[in-house]
This record gives sequence, C-alpha cells and structure tokens, in this order.
Amino acid sequence: MQYFFKAQIATLMCLLLIGLAPHFTVDAKTDSPITIAHRGASGYLPEHTLAAAVLAYNQGADYIEQDLVMTKDDHLIVLHDVHLDTTTNVKEIFPQRAREDGRYYAIDFTLQEIRALSVHERRDIAGKVVYPTRYSGNASFKVATFREHIEVITTLNRIHQRTVGLYPEIKAPAWHRQQGKDIAAATLTMLREYGLDNPSAKVFLQCFDFDETKRLRNQLGAKVKLVQLIGENDWQESATDYDYLKTAEGLTEVAKVAQGIGPWYAQLIDLATMLPTGLVENAHQHGLVVHPYTFRADQLPYELSAQQTLHVLFEQLAVDGLFTDHTDVVVNFLTP
Repeated sequence: MQYFFKAQIATLMCLLLIGLAPHFTVDAKTDSPITIAHRGASGYLPEHTLAAAVLAYNQGADYIEQDLVMTKDDHLIVLHDVHLDTTTNVKEIFPQRAREDGRYYAIDFTLQEIRALSVHERRDIAGKVVYPTRYSGNASFKVATFREHIEVITTLNRIHQRTVGLYPEIKAPAWHRQQGKDIAAATLTMLREYGLDNPSAKVFLQCFDFDETKRLRNQLGAKVKLVQLIGENDWQESATDYDYLKTAEGLTEVAKVAQGIGPWYAQLIDLATMLPTGLVENAHQHGLVVHPYTFRADQLPYELSAQQTLHVLFEQLAVDGLFTDHTDVVVNFLTP
C-alpha cells in the first residue's frame, strides 16, 4: 500500500476545506462510518502482534485487520507480507534459510520455527526503520496465528460486551497456489469453524485479487461479506486490472460478488482535473461500501492536519469507513 498523498491531492483537499471545489452527494452513505485498525494499533506497537490488536481494541476500533499468509505446515499466521525479513529477526535466527532472491518466506518455515522469531517495528529491505517515530523498545513480540487473533478478540468482546469485528485479508492467493497452498479455502475453513462465514457476522474478508474474490463467492461458497481491494496496476499486487475495476462497468462486476471496495485513498481524487473522481459516489450507486486505506497520523498529506484530512475523507468524500494506523485519532474524530 502506498503511504503518501501527492502535493496535488493536498491542494485539492485544501480547496475542499475552504469550499472552493464543487461538492457532490452520494446516494448511499452509511450512518455510522467505521474505524478499521490497520494491522492493529500499528502506529504504536509492532504491526499485527496480539499486543497491537488489544491496544486497537481498547482504543475503540470497530474492526481489527489481520493480513493472512500460510506457513509450511499449513497454519494461517497474521503477517502483512509473504516475507519475514522486514518485521522479524529471521536473518539472525535462521541465516541460511533465505531463497535465491535473498528473501525469507513464511511459507518455508513451520509455525514452531516462526514462534522462535521476535517481531520488531517495520524496516525496509536494507534494514532502515520505516516509521522512525513509532515503537522503539526491545520487548519480545511474536508472530500470532489467525486463530489466536479470533480468540483474543472474541474473548474481549464477551468480557466487555462489545462486537468488535474481524477484517482479514487473503494475501497473494495466486502465489500461495503456486507454492501448493490454497489460502482462500483455509481462511474460509477457519471462519466456518468459528461460525463466522455468514453475512450477519461482523467480518469483512478482503483481497486484492479479483479472480480470488469471485472464486470465494462462486466456487468456494463464501457467505461472509467480501471487500474487493483496489490498488494501482504498477504495484503488481495481482493480475487484476484495477483501472477497470474503478469504472462503472468494473464496479458492476464487483457488486455481483462483493459488498464493498477498499481503494487507496489517493484514488478518490483525479490528479488531472483536481476534482473528486466520483469513485465513492459510483460505488455507493452500486450498493458498495467504501473503506479506503490508510490514514496515518504521522504521515499526513502536505500541510494538512489530522482533523482536516479526516474531514475531507468522511465529510467531503463520504467514505463509509477508514483503515488507520492510529485508531484513537479516527475514533475521537468520529465521536460526537
């Protein structure tokens, strides 16, 4: 996922805020926008750890995201990448286990081996910390399984009489199949074990691969609410043509199998015309909710405050929910 608005987007946002750009309306705006904890409270604690999930829960998240990849012995673990080297100390613990490309793949390790690793704040491939103002301590965090996330969140819901939901993402399903793993089927099996594969469950299941979204609904018989993620074609997230999905025709196809879209929030602005693209409005007309990614309070659009950014997203663009690394900031904005 991309991290920055371009300067042109920020300029438009400023125009929206002062009322110089035309407003637009949508036919289907949710009454209560939701806050989705992106990889848990990842703005404060290492992403996808149980500690980050619990903190996001306590900060008031409506949903908590779990990115899913598979281990060698078929466990679903909560990890943003198919690689282990940017968020764990795998290089120190298993220095000889890299593939020819120099990367360490979760699918090459058993769950027991992955349990031996420590999770740290995200770094780039060269070892530089991506978010230097975030967690810098040395506590021992571990990679968690999807089962552990489900059980912790459902237990907290029972204790606190809340209904915080799950928002899992199936990562790289085509790649997993090349490695001999059907991650989509494994994810549905897990959801069904907990009675969560039904449209009334507080679960959204998301994927960047549109072929896999269709397969989930039409071949695997998924009943859970589905969200089609929308990236940019040059990100190479999948073979999906995201430019097509953003058209009226593409959204018509999405609406046949999914209940929502998850676009990069820069896609809500047309860089050429400096006007709203109409993607939110068009999606709403197709009966789809819109949950863009990712609001980061420590990487705000140029010269905009957190409050201004959230005003544009929720009150001008009328999104139905938002992925965020900083759950508390979004919750505080949305709380009357």
